[in-house]
Amino acid sequence: MFYGLVGAGALLLEQRAGQVAPQGWEFYAITATLFLTLAFPGFVFRYLIQPRG
Repeated sequence: MFYGLVGAGALLLEQRAGQVAPQGWEFYAITATLFLTLAFPGFVFRYLIQPRG
């Protein structure tokens, strides 16, 4: 869900700046992988590390 929101926001910014560049499947594969990689520490902290107290 957040990946789609970020992508829509980026597309909106790109449309305002000028011409939208065409993207292939490689672009989406790399951005999805980066999104998951950068979200993993938050997932670990939220669900795998038990809060003390």
